Amino acid sequence: MQIVPIRLFESKPYRAGGQRTLTFCSNTSEGAPLRKLKHLKCPYFGVEMLTGSEMPKIETMVDNSVSTKETLKILRKYKKYMQKTEKRIFNRFEKAVKSNPDLTLPDCLKLWYQEAITKLKLEEFNVLDDVDKISLKLSPENALAVHEKTTRCRQLILENKKEDTFKRKHLLISLEELIPAKGESRIFELLKNRAAYLPTSGMSPNAFVVKYADRTEEEIAKRLLRPSVATIEHIKPDSKGGLNAIGNFLLASAGANNLRSNMPLTDFIMMFPKIPKYCQNYIEQIIEYINKGKLKGDETYPYKVQRVLEKESKGLINLDLTNFKFSKEEAKEAVRRYYNRFKR
Repeated sequence: MQIVPIRLFESKPYRAGGQRTLTFCSNTSEGAPLRKLKHLKCPYFGVEMLTGSEMPKIETMVDNSVSTKETLKILRKYKKYMQKTEKRIFNRFEKAVKSNPDLTLPDCLKLWYQEAITKLKLEEFNVLDDVDKISLKLSPENALAVHEKTTRCRQLILENKKEDTFKRKHLLISLEELIPAKGESRIFELLKNRAAYLPTSGMSPNAFVVKYADRTEEEIAKRLLRPSVATIEHIKPDSKGGLNAIGNFLLASAGANNLRSNMPLTDFIMMFPKIPKYCQNYIEQIIEYINKGKLKGDETYPYKVQRVLEKESKGLINLDLTNFKFSKEEAKEAVRRYYNRFKR
């Protein structure tokens, strides 16, 4: 996938009083068996995920809520699914509304806005400064090209114009357009890795406040849980030749999926070092499902995912399948028996 669209789904615009739907934009039909599994923890962030069928029900409850107090009560039931940034924002909402029951969620964000935008700019400048420092190791021509791009980013951040705003994805895309000189490939990797730390609303509470300060109560409430919805993730990005096959799929949270985009798995692990641990927890849950008779016809999935994860992570992820009751041959035989039923 490219960075420009959201990698696995695009969100239709909100309409007043209406719901926003999620539309998958890449071929992930082979991942249908994974979508049926419940209570899985995200292999990237380690947090239990909501299923795609649960989220519309929650959104309907939020739409029908008559007060901020009731909305927070609804969200509280699903707090365990919230990711780190969203949970921090939710806790701030609860504390603020407890102190002043007349506040709405948009009121809270507006109260926090000025402090948040100042801190956000500092977060962004720190990353851009680091990008410039790394670029000094490049050829003068490429170093200047990088500096021109980061300078434009700083201008947009300081101007803070609604019609021409700084976007993290724009910088990442523009850096991809530069051609490394001989021997510069690793430096470019380090540079792009650092640029990936530019704060998003899923990474930074300050970015969340700034982005959603002018949104509706319903939109803000739903946003706290949408990153927790389980989506199909390509281990090897399809934009880089990854197969649209279950062996190349993980069931990962939308927040993690979108943040990674088409970033190499090794780079994503640098950002989130606990990914190998979380992937092991994920496969243990999958193994438990298969051992209990779930995922029929896909008994080879753990072996396929083990191979792809190890290759894409360059050995950083090496899944332990000790608890799996099927050997490779037994898993293949189980798959053959399953599909032979349909040939009769």
